[in-house]
Amino acid sequence: MLLLISPAKSFDFESPSKTQSFSEPGFAEESERLIKKMRSFSAKKLGELMGLSKDLSTLNVDRYQMWTSNPKKEATKQAVLAFNGEVYRGLNAKEMNEEDLQFAQKHLRILSGLHGVLRPFDLIQPYRLEMGTKLKYYSYNNLYQFWGDKITKRLNEDLEEEKTLVNLASTEYYKSVNEKKLKGRIITPIFKDFSNGVYKVLMTYAKNARGVMANYIIKNRIADPELMKSFDVNGYAYDPGQSDESNWVFIRG
Repeated sequence: MLLLISPAKSFDFESPSKTQSFSEPGFAEESERLIKKMRSFSAKKLGELMGLSKDLSTLNVDRYQMWTSNPKKEATKQAVLAFNGEVYRGLNAKEMNEEDLQFAQKHLRILSGLHGVLRPFDLIQPYRLEMGTKLKYYSYNNLYQFWGDKITKRLNEDLEEEKTLVNLASTEYYKSVNEKKLKGRIITPIFKDFSNGVYKVLMTYAKNARGVMANYIIKNRIADPELMKSFDVNGYAYDPGQSDESNWVFIRG
């Protein structure tokens, strides 16, 4: 199975990496082109484009200026250990052993506005470029147009062996994938909590649960999608009544 998750807005470049393994992002040329474009924005214009505060705008202008295509290794970190949002708290890669991380390198992919798609060990530098950003670049009106089918083609290379894609990414990022052209079965786990008398997706909990599900698959070396239905971490349970062939609902409460 191939697991797909979103990146995070926050990072941890301070704590030491727990693995010496690393790889390089696969779309270096595209990333350089995007960085060059982002360097053309002032802090004010960047804030308007991305809806950032003054401080965050200034921080990311500085990040674009410091970003380099040939960084020193100490200025980078493996993507799965560098991202630090709710999904990554659930994934908890910092507590994985080397065997877990090597399994993740083969079976986990991270969508990215700047890098297209990343493997866990791909070395990255701090950046901010969400996939939904309406960045105009030559004939492209946004990043979905910029990336086109490149992300889908790269995922299909992995799916030649894996056959099943488990979509644990957000809607914003999954839109960068042309589902009709994916050459494999697609399963989207959906996590719902009982709130005000009904089961519904509570975003913070759902984000964390996506990471926890990825951790569960990695730790248990799950290869058969049906075994995902046994997921019972943090009180969630598979609900066949709300599920269909492609959308698997897990409920709690």
